[in-house]
Amino acid sequence: MVFSTIEFLFQFLPVFLVCYYLTPSKYRNVTLIAGSFVFYAIGSKWYLLLLIFSALLNFVIGRLVSIYHMRGNRHAAKVCFWIGIVYNVGMLVVFKYTNFVIENLNLLLGVFSLEIPHADLVMPLGISFYTFQIVSYLADVYTQKHKPAQSLLELGVYMCMFPNLISGPITNFGEMQPQIRKRYVDIGYLEEGLRVFVMGLGAKTLLANPMGGLWNNLSVIGYDSVSTPYAWLGAVAYSFQIYFDFSGYSLMALGVGRMLGFELPINFNLPYTSGSVQEFWRRWHITLGRWFRNYIYIPLGGNRHGTLKTIRNLLAVWLLTGLWHGASWNYVLWGLVLFLFLVLEKFVYGRLLEKTHILKHIYLPFVIMMTWVIFAIPDIHQIGVYFSRLFPIFSDSDAYNNRDAMLALRDYWKILIPCFLFSTPLPMMFYRKYHKSAFCILLLLVIFVLSVRAMMQQTDNPFLYFQF
Repeated sequence: MVFSTIEFLFQFLPVFLVCYYLTPSKYRNVTLIAGSFVFYAIGSKWYLLLLIFSALLNFVIGRLVSIYHMRGNRHAAKVCFWIGIVYNVGMLVVFKYTNFVIENLNLLLGVFSLEIPHADLVMPLGISFYTFQIVSYLADVYTQKHKPAQSLLELGVYMCMFPNLISGPITNFGEMQPQIRKRYVDIGYLEEGLRVFVMGLGAKTLLANPMGGLWNNLSVIGYDSVSTPYAWLGAVAYSFQIYFDFSGYSLMALGVGRMLGFELPINFNLPYTSGSVQEFWRRWHITLGRWFRNYIYIPLGGNRHGTLKTIRNLLAVWLLTGLWHGASWNYVLWGLVLFLFLVLEKFVYGRLLEKTHILKHIYLPFVIMMTWVIFAIPDIHQIGVYFSRLFPIFSDSDAYNNRDAMLALRDYWKILIPCFLFSTPLPMMFYRKYHKSAFCILLLLVIFVLSVRAMMQQTDNPFLYFQF
């Protein structure tokens, strides 16, 4: 089920909130887990059984790791821990990467006229996100950073609660356990959650979806047929689409979480105002970056063992980051390109960027738009075609004909302006100052009405990160 649908807004959420608020506080986790199972089953059907089994297995493994630690049997604790890691990561690999591996093996086997049939697998919704959550749980229990969940219900709520089950934010058990055990709900939290939810809903339906329409138009036309100005406009459009799509979902997740008494971690902090790629990735998908830092980069040694090992560790992180986003070579290339820029910033021109005020804010959007083009186009050849339109040094003169870009601007300039505006700190500064004013409440009401109208009119409304 998608947050930005009529079914969720006017059927599931109201019914669930009524049941949740009417439930005595000590039983609310039962209502929450039941509602989360219903929410997940609507979109994933029988994969709900896999989710439940995973929660049960990881609860047992977490308890065993803790018990063996208390008995001083580190070897047994380590064995249990790695069984859990192999299972969780193995399920992710099987569902997400099996056909990717088969496709690449078939390229090699084609020399011998052999072919492996593709597996009939559908990736369970949210598996990339809840796998990372449960891996962090096992790692924290194994390193004795946190004690294991005291009950299956406690771990089930952490792993399966529907606000962040499908697309994050990726939480740590340590930050969620106190809230799972004890939290409060009142009209103030409901109102606050509704405000945040509406802002996210508006970002998704009123900004991300129209920008997605502009970007999709380029693929319909064909990348080799668009002009250079239109190619640049398309790169801008996709940059806004993916930002408002995912940040909008994250805001909606934070809003629903607040309605339920939870305070979920912030996932975005105005990333397009950054002055370097390194800063950008501290502000974009913050909880994913935190996960890779805490569970990959630092365990590998971080930057503590010299330049070469630091570069090695960054390469590992960005190869895995690329693969986490999708089973396709363009995601690997995307991760490698980001790794290259991060290394250059860290060891070559990073200090120069820090000293500039204008140059870094030209450099960052340029680099990020280029990387988003790689991210968005699955076919490596088509990526090359698109870049030939962006930089038409050897292209024909038609690449400079801006008629297609002018037609697109005529249709989309009213959306592009608020996209630029809402990428800056100004709207949030206004909201923080006037969020209790009648004008702000009226504005949010207008955004909600326009969002509902857009949902009823738009035929294509998926969240981009559902595919990851």
